[in-house]
Formats: sequence, structure tokens, C-alpha cells
Amino acid sequence: MVTEMSAPAPASGGIDWEEKRYLIIDDFVGIRQLLRESLRNLGARHIDQASSGGEAMVLLAKTRYDVVLCDYNLGDGKNGQQVLEEARVRNLMLPSSVWLMVSAEKSVESVMGAAEHQPDAYIIKPITEGVLLTRLNRVWIKKQIFAEIDQAFADKDYLRAAKLCEEQVAHHPLHAIDLLRMKATLLLKSGEVDQAGAVYEQVLNEREYNWARCGLGKIRMANGDVDAARLMFQAVITDNRFYIDAFDQLAQSFQLQGKTEEAFDVLQKAAKLSPNSVPRQRALGQTALKLGNIPVAERAFRKCIEIGEFSVRKTVDAYLGLARVCGQKNDTKEAIRLLNAAVHQFGGDQVTLRAKITEGLVYHESGDFRRARKSGDELEAMLADESRQRPDTESCLDMATLLFAVGVKEAPVALLCYVTRNNHDNMPLLDDVQKIFDKARMSEEGQELIRSSRQEAADMMNKGVLLWKTGKFIEAIEWMRVARKALPHNMRILFNSAQILISHLQKNGYDAGFADEAIAVLMHVDAIAPGQQRFAQLMEQLAMLAPVSGVVAAAAASEYEAEHGPVPESTRFNSYA
Repeated sequence: MVTEMSAPAPASGGIDWEEKRYLIIDDFVGIRQLLRESLRNLGARHIDQASSGGEAMVLLAKTRYDVVLCDYNLGDGKNGQQVLEEARVRNLMLPSSVWLMVSAEKSVESVMGAAEHQPDAYIIKPITEGVLLTRLNRVWIKKQIFAEIDQAFADKDYLRAAKLCEEQVAHHPLHAIDLLRMKATLLLKSGEVDQAGAVYEQVLNEREYNWARCGLGKIRMANGDVDAARLMFQAVITDNRFYIDAFDQLAQSFQLQGKTEEAFDVLQKAAKLSPNSVPRQRALGQTALKLGNIPVAERAFRKCIEIGEFSVRKTVDAYLGLARVCGQKNDTKEAIRLLNAAVHQFGGDQVTLRAKITEGLVYHESGDFRRARKSGDELEAMLADESRQRPDTESCLDMATLLFAVGVKEAPVALLCYVTRNNHDNMPLLDDVQKIFDKARMSEEGQELIRSSRQEAADMMNKGVLLWKTGKFIEAIEWMRVARKALPHNMRILFNSAQILISHLQKNGYDAGFADEAIAVLMHVDAIAPGQQRFAQLMEQLAMLAPVSGVVAAAAASEYEAEHGPVPESTRFNSYA
């Protein structure tokens, strides 16, 4: 607990604490009162309090706080790590804001979990008032180098914020590294990948900072140089075996190369170091399930459900994955319970469809072929209904697997060709498609179907790009509409379509219809693949075209970030045109 002051409080160092806004988050009223009195001794007047994680999120969404003091354990509901995680994801803290995690937790997994979301300090209880105020003074002074960047950041004008970071380097050379790190992050948010890479290179020329090596590795991985990226992530881990982001990125690099066993080994190590990450446990569970390692898959999915209950990262994938595990263990009752829980908690047509697919797989894997066939018949009828939206890629693969297993051929072949056309340059995914054909004893036929489907998608995209490059903008736009209808999940076609629309506006002047169409395409991209860096870049281009377009694009961007938070730095950000 926080103890009473035994010595005079440290001087304020010339900092005016009076008008700043503070939030204290702790489930014990006595601790909140002690922290409040400590802040009042500094002169603070505007102090809000929250007794739970849920109450804290309501306050954080309403007010931009200068300082947050948050306990790790908050009783029932969200813990401090989950509050900090959601605040970061939803962009509720400004660059100059200070977040102090105050906790009695000393376990490695608790400290590592909180550290992943970058609090400005992690203070172990019990602490004196003097220690608290000393740490606050120290962190506050450092964070104020970002004060001039706050407004641009709040306005989501990330390019201007990045320029301000560069200007501040001259005024605060001692904090140049922090400013350059923020600059690189802001450039990535703006889609300026090459400029961000140049910042990382600049930093690495001075010193081998692991965050810069990881950032550059992500860019190289996104640009297709997976081997170079993998070597960078491995070097970071060799230098610092607790740098958890490097483990996650290394696992992703192995996945991109189709090296599932290597990815599995890395994810196991990462989850052992820092187990309280929903995305990490989900990735471990899915990879283990793919390899047939049922015990590890079960542990990972159960952990994912447990820690996801109050997390902004809560995912239906954990419920569906655990149901698959139960099916393979012949525990059909538990599997169906999980599927019902998934539909109840997450809702929506896509979740219902995915649950039905998983139900069929569970019945088949547990040997109940009659019920599996019944599920297959229902899914085949859904596919025949042209008014229904096609499911996502993973669901298509699972549905094809089930339909082949219950003796259907035409529908799963059509599904796999559809997946191939929508992902015609994703080689690891196409390897998975081929494996499904192999399992259905259609190896040679599958190879030819994949080849012809890839060519069909490439021809469709290239025709639109050729029309665009030869200045036939209207014809290119019309053709890409046809392509989008045929291949609504092909990311290259979607991004090229948006780029062609924006290029037309840049060359021929603003047109509300074309601008709205471009925004609609980009929002569709976000709906099927959230967090694409190319999305941020094209939204920036739209915002710069005209005041009206800027308002629309800014509104769309605000809606995007309210739902998903800022574009994560770890996103893949390929250039498609």
C-alpha cells in the first residue's frame, strides 16, 4: 500500500501541477484517498477517481488526462493491464500524457504483460509519497517534449505530428531518441513506410536499439524480404531474450514462409515469457491446432478465453478453436456449449456461419457422420443462396474441408477457387488450399485449379491497372467495379481500385461521388482486414484532396479509430499499386 509521508515531499521542479487533470484507478478507497492527498500536496485540483476498470474506461473516453495512476489488480472486471491496453488501442492517451502503473504484483508475467503496453513507469507497492512524487516528476519532465505534438496527434494529423517531432529534436537533443521513435510510429500511421524506415536506419547508424531493429524488420517483412526480417528479429532476441515483440514478429515471419513448426516453437517461448496476451494465445492455439498438438491448443485457447473476458482484444476465434479441440477429444457436448456461447456473446451472421461450420467439423472429427452431413447440407444450401455474403478466407477453407469430408465436391471446389482468386499472391495460404485438395484426393486437379484461378485474378487486376496507367480513368474505374464485385476480398484489387479513384480525383478535380466510392472501398477493406497500413495512407490522400473530402475522410478515420484504435505498428503495410 501507499504509506504516509515520512519526509518532506520533493520539490515540484518548477512544474505547474495545479491545472493538470489526473485520474486515479484503484479498487481500494483508502489507496485512492492516499494517492489523491499525495497529488494535492503538489497543488493538483482536478482529480478524478475510478474504482474499477470499466469505470476507468468511461472516464478515459470522456477526458484527456495528463496523468493516470493505475493499480494492476482492480478486482472483478478489467485489470490495470487491460485498461492500459484498451487506452492504447483506442488512442485515449496523448503523447505527453503520463501513465504510472502502481502495483504489489512482482511476478514476471504481470510486469511483462503491463510493460508490453508501455506504461511510463511500473512502481511496486508499498511506496512512500516521496517516491511517488519523485517518479512522477522525472517522467513528467521527459514526456513534455511531446507537448507541442499533442494537438496534431489528437487531430489525427500524424504527418504534421511527425514533422513536429523532427523540429523538437533540435530543441531537445538529449531526448532525440524518444522523439525519433515517436516520429517513426507517426509516419507508419500515415502510411509513409519508406520515411519510417529511413528514421529507423538513422537511429541504427548511431546505436543498435532493439525497437528500431524490430521496426525496420517489420517493414522489410511487409515488403516481402522475410528472410532479412527474420534475421533481424532473431538478432533482437539474442540481444534481449525478454523483448517480446521480436518473438511475435519472428513467429509471423515463419508463418509467412509456411514454417508452421518453427512458428509454433517461437510462440510457445513467447507465451511462456508473457502469457497474458489475447492475440499471442490465439496465435499459439491456432498454430498448435494446425499441427495437431491438441494439449497445447487446448491450454492456449482456454487461456485466451480467460484473459480475453474483459479485454478489448476478446475474440470469437478462441471459442471456435477450443470447440475444434473438444471435437477431436470426442467431447461433443462441451464443443456445442462453446459454440452456443460464441453465438450468444459475439452475434452476427458471420459468427453464426462460422459456428455452423465448426459444428460440422466437430461432429465429423468426433465420428458423428450423420450430424456432420446434416451440417454440410445446411452449409451447401447457404452457399447456393446468392443473396448471402461469402464468408472470410479461413471460414471458406474450413467449410471446404467439411464439405469434402461429407462427400460434396462441386461446392468446396468453387470455394477453394474463390479463395485462390481473392488471395492469388499469398503463397502460404495457397499451400493450405493445395493441402485441402490433396486430402480430398484431388492433388493434380487442385494444382490446375489453383493455377487457373490465380491467372484469372491477375488478369482481372492487370486490366484495370493498364487502363489507369494509360490515362483511361473512367474505363479503369468501371472495370475495377466489376473486379470488386467478382473478387470482394482481393486486397490488391481493392487497394488498386481505391488508388485509381483517388488518382482520378487528383488529376481531374474533386467529385463527391468518386470520393464517397473510394471511402466505401477503403471501409470495406477495414471491415475484412482491419489495421492495413495502406488504408491509412490512402485515407490521408483523400483527406488532402478538398475540404469536403477531408471532412468525409476525417469522419471515416475517426469512426475507424473509435472502433479499432490506431493502426498498429506491427501491421503489414504492403504497397499494392
